[in-house]
Amino acid sequence: MSSTKKIAFFEKYLTLWVALCIIGGVIIGLLVGDAIEVMSSWEVARVNIPVAILIWLMIYPMMLQVDFSSVKKVGQKPKGVILTLVVNWLIKPFTMAFFAWVFFSKLYGAFISPELAGEYIAGAIILGAAPCTAMVFVWSYLTDGDPNYTLVQVSVNDLIILVAFVPIVGLLLGITNITIPYDTLVASVVIFVVVPLVAGVITQRILIKSRGQEWFKNVFLHRLRPVSIIALLITLLLLFAFQGQNIINNPLIILLAAVPLVIQTYFIFFVAWYGGKKLKLPHAVCSPAAMIGASNFFELAVAVAIALFGLHSPAALVTVVGVLVEVPVMLSLVWFANRNKY
Repeated sequence: MSSTKKIAFFEKYLTLWVALCIIGGVIIGLLVGDAIEVMSSWEVARVNIPVAILIWLMIYPMMLQVDFSSVKKVGQKPKGVILTLVVNWLIKPFTMAFFAWVFFSKLYGAFISPELAGEYIAGAIILGAAPCTAMVFVWSYLTDGDPNYTLVQVSVNDLIILVAFVPIVGLLLGITNITIPYDTLVASVVIFVVVPLVAGVITQRILIKSRGQEWFKNVFLHRLRPVSIIALLITLLLLFAFQGQNIINNPLIILLAAVPLVIQTYFIFFVAWYGGKKLKLPHAVCSPAAMIGASNFFELAVAVAIALFGLHSPAALVTVVGVLVEVPVMLSLVWFANRNKY
């Protein structure tokens, strides 16, 4: 029964770890400000080297789970994949941009200048254009989702990221009058998606051939999972150290940024959930499809926001707030999915 299932320790308390990183990062930033400024200047082509290494360590373990052979099965039961593709690529980025525009440009106009509002909106757009990869396996497991079909859904979305992420982000940032350095945007996708994806596929094939499928899934991936979480937490610690003074000057900004992100998460989940029921998808397919739409590939979003706007930017801060709110919101949606199992 799904009620006996438990989320892993690191994932279960991810919100707590992020909150501690906020506090710890701000304190570090205030105590060793000069040293942090020096570290923030270690860049190549506008990409901070320490943060890039950490983000690569976050994303690489996820790409090890992509199964190209599963993509061949899409034609057998296409409706679930079609649903997740429509929600993730034709609805979600645009509703995220809309909610961000309403809140940051209109409702928060008295607190935030138009220039800052533009960057906050940009961070939300980047976050909304990156559908979830790794964490969705946790949400699928907790709601009795079909693990094999979830793998198909995630793998197809990962491949779509390669071709759709840059045009959609470019389009929406252009609509919001943000100048887009396309070379940096494309380079970010190559560095943080293409390279770890290729490395993951090569590693996967070598290890499965030498040690077997069971060892790869149950031993190697299990041992590697904490690496991704630890790299994420160190990245957040650095980000908040760089953002420390901004947060001290405007302590409400995290709460303000969280509101449109939470509304977007619930909105997209229910669009996908009731869309799946309308399509008569079984619960084991509908639930993961809704979870993929609701959650985000925040590792990629953080990386791209940093590359485009810098470590100190409001855009990077918004993507980090997305990490902060995701776990408690998604756990509430897990409860809803289990309560309304059909």
